[in-house]
Amino acid sequence: MKLVSVAEMRTIEQQADASGLSYAQMMENAGHNLAAILLDLPFTTDEEDLEILALVGPGNNGGDTLVALSLLASNGWRTRAYLVNRKAQGDPLVERLKQAGGEMMLAEQDPAFENLTAFVETADIVLDGVLGTGIRLPLKGDVARVLDAAKTAIAAAPEPPFVVAVDCPSGVDCDSGEAAEECIHADLTVTMAAVKRGLLSMPAFEYVGEIEVAEIGLSETLPAWSAVQNWVATADEVAMLLPERPLDAHKGTFGTALVVAGSLNYTGAALLAGKAAYRVGAGLVTLGVPSPLHSALAGQFPEATWLLLPHEQGVIAEDAASVVFENLERATALLVGPGFGLEETTHKFLEALLGRKVPLRKGGGRIGFVHTGDEKPAAEDIALPPIVCDADGLKLLARISDWPKRLPAPAVLTPHPGEMSVLTGLKVAEIQRDRLEVARKFAREWGHVVVLKGAFTVVAAPDGQTVTIPVASPALARAGSGDVLAGLIVGLRAQGLDAYEAAVAGAWIHARAGLAAAERQGGTASVLAGDILEMVPDVMAALQA
Repeated sequence: MKLVSVAEMRTIEQQADASGLSYAQMMENAGHNLAAILLDLPFTTDEEDLEILALVGPGNNGGDTLVALSLLASNGWRTRAYLVNRKAQGDPLVERLKQAGGEMMLAEQDPAFENLTAFVETADIVLDGVLGTGIRLPLKGDVARVLDAAKTAIAAAPEPPFVVAVDCPSGVDCDSGEAAEECIHADLTVTMAAVKRGLLSMPAFEYVGEIEVAEIGLSETLPAWSAVQNWVATADEVAMLLPERPLDAHKGTFGTALVVAGSLNYTGAALLAGKAAYRVGAGLVTLGVPSPLHSALAGQFPEATWLLLPHEQGVIAEDAASVVFENLERATALLVGPGFGLEETTHKFLEALLGRKVPLRKGGGRIGFVHTGDEKPAAEDIALPPIVCDADGLKLLARISDWPKRLPAPAVLTPHPGEMSVLTGLKVAEIQRDRLEVARKFAREWGHVVVLKGAFTVVAAPDGQTVTIPVASPALARAGSGDVLAGLIVGLRAQGLDAYEAAVAGAWIHARAGLAAAERQGGTASVLAGDILEMVPDVMAALQA
C-alpha cells in the first residue's frame, strides 16, 4: 500500500483527471471497490437481511459512500443514507440510491437525532462518509453535532454496529494525525488509492481500526503516482519476500547467522537474537559471546553453535576481532551489538572489525581460544558478510570516524530514537517530529538501511524508498524486544534477502508477533520479549498459509 500526504493525493487525482480518468469515474471505482470490501467482510458473506446506515457528507467521500450504498441495495441489503449538509434534490447519486431501493433522511429533519439513534440501534454496519481529507479542526456546526450524536448512539447501542470509515474517520487530519473530539472510532478504514500519512500517527491511529485500500483506477504512468516512494507494509507483500523452502533443502540452504552479542550485564540479549534468527528460518546460528556467558546460555540453546570470544571482565575485548575474522567462512550474515555494553575495549573491537585489522594479541587474563605466536595478522581486505548493527553497537559506531564508509554497504541499522539521536546529533524530539523523513534522510546520507524503531517503525533504504509498519503497541516497548527484531533481520539476511527486504519483513513479523503476544497474555503490560519470540512461529505460519 502506498503512503501519501494530502497534497500528494490531490496532485495525483488532478493528473489522473487531466489524463482522462475523470473525478466522476474515480468516484465510481472507489464506491464499487468499497462495496466489494463490505460484501467480503467475514460476517456479511453468509448473512441475510443486512442493514447498513451511512452518514453521508457533501464531499467526494460522501459520493463514494452513495455509490457503494446503491450497489449494496442492489445486493439485497437494507440501506439508509443520513445526509449531512448534502442536498438530496438534484443529486444523481441520491436518485440512483432511491431507485435501488435505499432510504433517505436529511439531518436537518432530525433535530433531536431520534431517528439517527434508532437507525444506529438496528444497523449491522455504520458507514462514516461525512468528511474527507480536506478538513479543518475544530469541527463546528451540524457536522460536529451529527458526529457527536452518532458516536453517542453507537456507544449506547445494545449490540454496537461494525463501523467503517470511508477514506478516513471524519474529523481526522490526514496529514498531522490530529483528531476531533467528535471523531467516531472505526473498526475498519477503507482508504482510497493510498494510505494517508496522518492515519499512521497519534491520535488518529486510535480511530482507524484495520486499514484496507480501495483502488480508484490510477495508472502507474501518472508521474505523481509512480513517484510515490513511501509504502505501508502488508501481510501479502511480506509473504512474497520470504525465501522458498524446497523439500530437498539442507541447513546450508538457509544460511548461517553469526550473532556477536552479549556481556555479563546483558546475558540474555544474545539468546533472544539467536533464537529469533532460527525462528525466522536461518539454517544455522552461531553465537559469538564473551566466553563466561557460555555456561549460562548453552543449556538454554542446544541448537546453537558457539564462538567463545576473549573478554575483559565479561565484555568483548578488542582482540576478539581476530577470533571473529577466523570464523567468518560460513557466515552469510553478521549481527553485532545486542547486549555489548559501552566499554572502550568493545569499542576497539568494533573498530578493528570494521577496519578489517587484526589487533596484536595480548596476554593477561583474557579467556577465549588459545592462539600461538605463529599466527599472522589477517589481510586488510577481509570480506565481512552482510551486517546488521543494533543496540549498543550503534552507540559504539558513533565513536568511529567515517563509520558509514567502513560498514559493508548496505548494512542494516536498527536504532530506537535515543540511539538515532546519538548517531545523528539530533534531539529525540526532532526525530520523533518527522520520523519518516529523518529515517529517509540518513539512509540516503549513510548509504545503509535504517530501521527507526518505535510506534510505526520506519524502514528507509538508501535510494529514498520507505516502508512504515502499521503497528503501534506498548507490547513492543519492553527490554529485549529490539534483540528479537535484530535476530529476525539477521536470520532473513542470512537466507539471502537483501538488506531492505530483510528489514521490512523482520520489522513486520516482529510487530505482528508483539500484537499476538499481547492477545495471548490478555494485555500489553505483561508481555516480555520472550513472549514476542514465542509468537514468531504463529506469525510465520499465517504468512506461509
